[in-house]
Amino acid sequence: MSGDNGTRGGLLRRHRDFRFFWLGEVAARFGESVTVLAIPLLAASTLHVGIFEMGLLSAAPWLPWLLIGLPVGVWVDRMRRRPVMFWANVACFVLFASIPVASWTGVLGVGQLLVVALLAGTATVFFQTAYSVYLPGLLTPADQAEGNAKLHGSESAAQIVGLGVGGLLIQVAGAANGMLANTTTFLVSILCLSRIRYREPVPEPVERPRGALLKEIREGLRLVAHDAFLRSMTLFGAASNLALTGYQSILVLFLVREIGLSSGMVGALATFGGIGGVLGALLVRRVCDRLGTGRTLLLFQLGLPTLALLIPLTTPGAGLLLLLVGYLAVSVGVVAGNIIKSSFVQAYCPDGWRGRVGASASFLNYGTMPLGALLGGVLGSWLGFRPALWILTGGVPLAGLILYFSPIRRYRDLPTEPLTRSEPAEVAAAPA
Repeated sequence: MSGDNGTRGGLLRRHRDFRFFWLGEVAARFGESVTVLAIPLLAASTLHVGIFEMGLLSAAPWLPWLLIGLPVGVWVDRMRRRPVMFWANVACFVLFASIPVASWTGVLGVGQLLVVALLAGTATVFFQTAYSVYLPGLLTPADQAEGNAKLHGSESAAQIVGLGVGGLLIQVAGAANGMLANTTTFLVSILCLSRIRYREPVPEPVERPRGALLKEIREGLRLVAHDAFLRSMTLFGAASNLALTGYQSILVLFLVREIGLSSGMVGALATFGGIGGVLGALLVRRVCDRLGTGRTLLLFQLGLPTLALLIPLTTPGAGLLLLLVGYLAVSVGVVAGNIIKSSFVQAYCPDGWRGRVGASASFLNYGTMPLGALLGGVLGSWLGFRPALWILTGGVPLAGLILYFSPIRRYRDLPTEPLTRSEPAEVAAAPA
């Protein structure tokens, strides 16, 4: 049963447990946004890494999705999710705290950054898989759309502040000391998770035959592969993340070394990505009411991201406006699209299957991200910044064509009824 409490009204006001869950996520996203700037700036300005090494650093957090993403989905379906999120945050706190400590003692190197990124990425696989499954238990179905919008919108707002503050903090105190902001916010997130009263039921012990893990992994993959909606969204996510991570992996180096921006300016410009996320969260429900969830998904995931092609045209001075417009449009589209897809999957997938279905989709969605980061490093090293950015930003709107040529294009609204466990949906015709 969902952990609902209080009378109808604003979700944050009436739902104590969601309020703590929301606060913990906002704090974590604030710290994470500082880290997104701190690690590449630390690598570029203090450790003087090359373009390919920067690609490796960008790839490391996402590699665990390829290595353990599928079994984690099955394990999460068998466990209570809040303890998984709690201990994953504890692990991240310890790992990120090691960076300023190593810097103070003069032993920080690229190797440690790679190890921290890889292990923190492993903890994130557990956290994110459990997170996506936990919300439908915490909230009633009627509140899930509002909950997703509030989480995504507030996370984007936290990123605005985190990127802006992070850029200034890094410029004043140094990139390694800037990591202390991330460790502090992980403590806040850990405390908030511990304050949630709602307790999931303990899963009944089930005797599983040998090979049950592989069987359940295959079931999740089969459901994603054979269902027209899940398959289209997963393939789009894989292609889109490949391109997005590719250009983002070299963007900081491009802005620092070719455009000549300071750490503070990079942080200030990056805040526009957070502003785009907030706009996406604010707009998405209204646009869905007017156009329908299916058509709105196409608008935000195909139409707006086409403006990513403005990013390679960035030049010093007034040319920075091209970066702002392109970056803002991509952020609006990504956050709005993620809200629609999250609400759809939570309603569409039956309880007990969400973990493995989510992990199967994430295996491809996030699994292409280390490949995209490595591709960005390779193309940047071989061709230079601008040619690499042209190739990679061009992949963003191309990925949206996967959704356009899928059955989603024929539907005003995505299905809202739960999928049966045995009958994946091969969509034959759109409703009137």
